[in-house]
Amino acid sequence: MADDPLTDFAREAFTSGGRTHPVLRAGTGPAVIVISEIPGITPLVAGFARRIRDLGCTAVLPDLFGVAGRDPYPAAHGWTGTIATVARAFTKVCVSREFTLLATGRSSPVVTWLRALAAREHERCGGPGVGAIGMCLTGGFALAMAVDDRLLAPVVAQPSLPLPVTRRQRRGIDISPADLETVKRRCAAGDLDVLGLRFTGDRLVPAERFAFLREALGDAFTAIELDDSTANPDGLIRPHSPVTDHLIDEPGQPTRDALDQVLDLFRRRLLAPAQD
Repeated sequence: MADDPLTDFAREAFTSGGRTHPVLRAGTGPAVIVISEIPGITPLVAGFARRIRDLGCTAVLPDLFGVAGRDPYPAAHGWTGTIATVARAFTKVCVSREFTLLATGRSSPVVTWLRALAAREHERCGGPGVGAIGMCLTGGFALAMAVDDRLLAPVVAQPSLPLPVTRRQRRGIDISPADLETVKRRCAAGDLDVLGLRFTGDRLVPAERFAFLREALGDAFTAIELDDSTANPDGLIRPHSPVTDHLIDEPGQPTRDALDQVLDLFRRRLLAPAQD
């Protein structure tokens, strides 16, 4: 691969609560907030966003860390470039007060900004509501955003926070008890379908975390748990990212089936009501 110039995305800034972040947008139709994984909006994350656009939705990508469009693979910038790209993103996350890495039962402060962004995009794009997908350290953000009735389709992809050091951290996710109760009520009322994705051998996303989500959310939570052998062997790290780094984009591949289920959730919750 190579760096992605992202010329097919519009760029703007969004401010709420005293916080400002750049936002990339592409497409028309109901909004889907695509919250990237470390090290940021890579070419693979942008490619996923284009699938959202091609589905008939507006892909909205908050640029929270890293260098948007930069390819982290060694073939693009060498191993020195890869290390620098990842280190730059991690440093931004670690020093920022917007991200909570270790605390269990706490929503990261940036979620408040993301909820405001989703509300603005719903007003701007229309439709029955908004979708969201969080990946890796942002995985739980999509769930915490769902306290807002406008969020109809949260996807929790390889949710890695809190970092699973203790048993309590493994059996939890980065959402406050009050926010979780609101999400649970929405799930019980049939207002939410929550989709979760993980590779079974991923130590950052232990099985206990998905067991916790099943217990908390009941039938509203659908878990897609993929064997590590189904991951793209050319991924940069061990199997972790089902819809980007470790996707094998071929019909019949388990990771492609998982991607199709993500797209189908957005289609069903955001587009199908308008077609009925």
